[in-house]
Amino acid sequence: MSGNWEPTGLSGPDALAQVAEDGETESEFENRVQSLEAAAHGQRLDRVLAALAPEFSRSHLQSLIEAGQVRLDGVVASVSSRKVKAGQRLEVHLVPPAESLAFRPEPMALDVVHEDAHVLVVNKPAGMVVHPAAGNWSGTLLNGLLARDPRAAQLPRAGIVHRLDKDTSGLMVVGRTLEAVTALVRDMAQRDIQRRYLALAHGDVGQAPFTVEAPVGRDPALRTRMAVVAGGKPARTDVQPLAFDGEISAVRCKLHTGRTHQIRVHLSHQGHPLVADALYGGRPARGMQRQALHAAELAFAHPITRAPLSFEAALPPDLAAAWQQVLGAAQ
Repeated sequence: MSGNWEPTGLSGPDALAQVAEDGETESEFENRVQSLEAAAHGQRLDRVLAALAPEFSRSHLQSLIEAGQVRLDGVVASVSSRKVKAGQRLEVHLVPPAESLAFRPEPMALDVVHEDAHVLVVNKPAGMVVHPAAGNWSGTLLNGLLARDPRAAQLPRAGIVHRLDKDTSGLMVVGRTLEAVTALVRDMAQRDIQRRYLALAHGDVGQAPFTVEAPVGRDPALRTRMAVVAGGKPARTDVQPLAFDGEISAVRCKLHTGRTHQIRVHLSHQGHPLVADALYGGRPARGMQRQALHAAELAFAHPITRAPLSFEAALPPDLAAAWQQVLGAAQ
């Protein structure tokens, strides 16, 4: 078998097909070849392959078959249930699972708001995933942190102590030493790290500040979504209305807890989903095509010196334009 391969951020057969098409030194992965003996005659291809490469899961080996990475007598064999014959030459290009490539350094431009020996504050753009997960094994903030500072590889999650959703922009704090990470995790658990967000929500939330205190957990009807559910984790969000243009409300939200999708869930629960937040019932408006949410303010005690630190990040262009439309119409 000849050709070059390169890991990608895709997963499953699509990732493997892309790996086969793009390019890197062939030594990145292993070719394994075996002449099939009589004992293998009549067995399924995926079963024989599992004996040849027992360190990989059956499902991953099946994905290799589907991606054209397996050949019998030099011809691509793409059906896992195919029966093999004694004497055939089985050849497999052992591309590792996409998730095994997740913790690789990837040089990328990061908007660094603050940096010292122990802590980093970054302004994450919308569209960037914070931590590798299914469907997003590369191009994440974690990959960028590993490339920026090789010491990050020695830290849990490269120093990441909290997350923002992929389509939420704004400020995040990252630890650069184990001592800093430990202190930041403790402060986060004790709710000593202050986070305020700006958001656009459908409907009129009123003029008076209010608090949503409702438990958040996995939505039993749709596992990719969170919801206010009995038995969920306690969650509290303070909401300060800023403007209403007749259709859309501009609000500032303060988190007291950091549950997954908390602001999105709490405002949707109140009947005011975020603009363009399709998962929770929000529709595109004012030019916004992604959820209108930005982590605008971050304040905490330095994890080592305990000196107070506070930062602000301006709205990114898409949300800034929508924000001005709402405020301008409201005035």
